[in-house]
Amino acid sequence: MRSRRRQAPWMHRRSRYLIAGVAGLGALNTAYLTATKLFGGETTCPTDGCKQVLSSSYAEVFGVPLALFGLLAYLSMAAFALAPLFVNPDRNKQLRTNLENWTWMLLFAGSTAMLVFSAYLMYIMFSQFVANYGPGGICYYCLASAIFALALFVLTLLGRAWEDRGQLFFTGIIVAMVTIVGTLGVYSGGNGGQLASADVAGATGPQITTVSGASEIALAQHLTNIGAKMYGAYWCPHCHDQKQLFGQEAAALITYIECAPDGQNSQASTCQAVAPDIKAATGREFGFPTWEVNGRYLVGTQSLQALADASGYQGPREFSN
Repeated sequence: MRSRRRQAPWMHRRSRYLIAGVAGLGALNTAYLTATKLFGGETTCPTDGCKQVLSSSYAEVFGVPLALFGLLAYLSMAAFALAPLFVNPDRNKQLRTNLENWTWMLLFAGSTAMLVFSAYLMYIMFSQFVANYGPGGICYYCLASAIFALALFVLTLLGRAWEDRGQLFFTGIIVAMVTIVGTLGVYSGGNGGQLASADVAGATGPQITTVSGASEIALAQHLTNIGAKMYGAYWCPHCHDQKQLFGQEAAALITYIECAPDGQNSQASTCQAVAPDIKAATGREFGFPTWEVNGRYLVGTQSLQALADASGYQGPREFSN
């Protein structure tokens, strides 16, 4: 009578391929975001709120696109999943077994870290963007990445028969704690000043480093005199770019409306009230920066020449920034 070998469940036999497939989708997602960030392309977003999330300071770590770290993480997960499959079990059984054991722990640690980090980013997205701008504040690329991270974690848990679940639980707790501490450390002070520097009056963005010339100051005074307003948020890098065009002295003269609820001198209620008018006039979701000049709304960072033309400015135009 022939003995029958017990066949492994379908999930266990295909789990590494499934993990590699999900990691591949995540890599494509983050590769696209990385490429547009590094090479100055325009990310295709269904809403302006999505663009605001991707251009916020949360999308960078130490000046490097966060998507690049995500890309490396997904590629690593794919490599861990596929590495043992390249070893012939008939010729190198021990090596194949060792690789499978090592890479399963790496897959579990990696998927746990990615899930915890994605959960934090989802909290930021919903509390900072969706809470203020509704569905327009959803970053669909970020949401997709979080789903991929969750799928990797579930596939890793179900992909093999874990013998020591106590050790697995302990390892997961340690990895989760390290990820949380590291994440909070990066975003609380190590992100180059792009995030909030909290004080009594509220959070402020990075300092303006450029110097204003006579033309910039004259234009800023003119915009203020005619009642022009700039709507922005302290965490918005495009708002910082706009102020950099004016320079430190001139930027202090323009009428700036802080829309972030936790920003310094926040006027979030004013921004929420004007948001429907901006969408009706421009056909776009309220994004930062947005200028209100002579009854018109100009969305996005504007050149000083464009602001001068829109406002009827007749002064000198030797803009240096």
